[in-house]
Amino acid sequence: MKSHPFQLSSMAEYRAACQSADENPASFWAEVADSFQWIQPWESVVESDFEAAHFAWFKGAKLNITINALDRHARIQPQALALAWEPNDPNEQGRRFSYAELLQHVERTAGMLRRLGIKKGDTVGIYLPMVPELVFSVLACARIGAIHSVVFGGFSAQALASRLNDASCRLLITADEALRGAKKIALKNIADEALLASPSVERVLVFARTGAKVSMKPGRDLDWAESWSHANNPALGHAETMDAEDPLFILYTSGSTGKPKGVVHTTAGYMVWTAYTFVNVFQYKPGELHFCTADIGWITGHSYIVYGPLLAGASTLMFEGLPNWPDSNRWWQLIEKYKANIFYTAPTALRSLMADNKEGPMEFAMNSLRVLGSVGEPINAEAWHWFKDKVGKGRCALTDTWWQTETGGIMIAALAGMGSELPTYAGLPLPGIVPVLMDANGNRQPAGEAEGNLCLEKPWPGMARTVYGDHERLRQTYFSIHPGYYFTGDGCLRSKEGMYRITGRVDDVLNVSGHRLGTAELENAINAHSCVSESAVVGYPHSIKGQGICAFVVADFGNRPVFERNKEVLDLVGKIIGPIARPDLLVFVPGLPKTRSGKIMRRILRKIAEEQSDSMGDISTLLEPDLVPILQTAFLNEKKGGD
Repeated sequence: MKSHPFQLSSMAEYRAACQSADENPASFWAEVADSFQWIQPWESVVESDFEAAHFAWFKGAKLNITINALDRHARIQPQALALAWEPNDPNEQGRRFSYAELLQHVERTAGMLRRLGIKKGDTVGIYLPMVPELVFSVLACARIGAIHSVVFGGFSAQALASRLNDASCRLLITADEALRGAKKIALKNIADEALLASPSVERVLVFARTGAKVSMKPGRDLDWAESWSHANNPALGHAETMDAEDPLFILYTSGSTGKPKGVVHTTAGYMVWTAYTFVNVFQYKPGELHFCTADIGWITGHSYIVYGPLLAGASTLMFEGLPNWPDSNRWWQLIEKYKANIFYTAPTALRSLMADNKEGPMEFAMNSLRVLGSVGEPINAEAWHWFKDKVGKGRCALTDTWWQTETGGIMIAALAGMGSELPTYAGLPLPGIVPVLMDANGNRQPAGEAEGNLCLEKPWPGMARTVYGDHERLRQTYFSIHPGYYFTGDGCLRSKEGMYRITGRVDDVLNVSGHRLGTAELENAINAHSCVSESAVVGYPHSIKGQGICAFVVADFGNRPVFERNKEVLDLVGKIIGPIARPDLLVFVPGLPKTRSGKIMRRILRKIAEEQSDSMGDISTLLEPDLVPILQTAFLNEKKGGD
């Protein structure tokens, strides 16, 4: 049984859809879009200019994404489960919301925002733990036409401030504390520090997660519960009429320069793409429960905890805690408790759980599971087989998905249960996606088996429209390196059968536990220490994270102990960016490999960190070639000490 008219149910249908999307994209996407509720139809389906990086989908159409995610389901299936929330502590009671109840909560939150003076086009910063109020806030912004900008709760005050300022947020929604396993994170204290440097923020709405005593600045800070009690006018919760190309949200992602990019997604195209990919990649069936373990502070949480599942009328589970607290069976317990049918997670977490228990969750039958999904980074073969055999018991389809913050939703994947699974390969492109592999000289590789930089030849509805306040940065980053194509920044292998395998970043961006971190941003943080003269950051193979962070640092700490020196640098990175960005290895060295013109040769450092000394290449052009063996020894000693 198809859950939606646009659901593909066989490889023959998939191939036909690819051909249709390729030959007549306007007709193909118009037919998909007809499944949604529109206030006013579109005048044109797609406008595309790769040179100017200008794209528009469903131009002229009017809609509200929350009508499609909430109202229509509340009308058809009001008692169906929309959102289930599992708290950090297994002894705390979870919460469940039917579609009718979730709509009521979103309407009331929307009314609360309107009472605070937030209107269409305003930007709202959200810095909350993984609680239902985060979902209410995101959808309430979309309902009233405000642009939401969610900041991951693990980011520092400085990182939060930079995002609030860049997006010119008028309101910040935060909480007293966040719970992560046995830890409490003082979100309000962090927010207060950030707000010292965030002049655009006029009001702060504070949700009491733990009841901890926090400072409340009169005239600026408001208690969520008190504001909620006054927001009881149903008329204030109405859905604003939005243009197809009105911004829906800004989400910050690291780039190859030090400043994070505010990626902007617009309303109609993102709606169509997330729903289409959710239904087809996971082969969603009516009544199923989808468990995505991501945080809503990242794009995966936006697209596959909130928007994709709700647009499809599915039940979505959000989890506040960690997979290994209070023990490493927490996820398996949740799958059994909620009878989850689809389980979507990251290879980093799987490798960590696999290291704890090679035999897998033997005592948990998890009979409800039908589809497994992997996201965030390429999954290695060992983790793939453990996921398939030990978690899925050999009976579940496994889809390894490739996509990015900028793409809005899944681009390449094995459609669940359709026989396109192959360990380490993401799989096949979704209909409308035309991957192209380019060599280092910008030459397009011929069809068939090939390797190169992964580019995309045609536009798709979910693509980012701009970098907030800096459209030229979008054009330069994604559309200028290989003119006429979208450049993903990833290297890729294509098999003779047309399957795609992502080999990793080819720009100065690291993929650590599925999170993108710019090397320039990391180096800037390290170099902020008064004892550091310069640094260079590269990735290296990490058994759990996939890619670890290795920082080669030139510094003068005098005779201070190593542990003290390391702690100061790591703490500084944690303070400036957040704990997630702390390097795994700090290698203190007398100098960095440079050309005679003073450019740091990161290629040499990558080879050292990957322990590929036999493929170092020509080092004769270095200013100090004798430095290379010193760097190799320093790296190996540090890595051995870290092990």
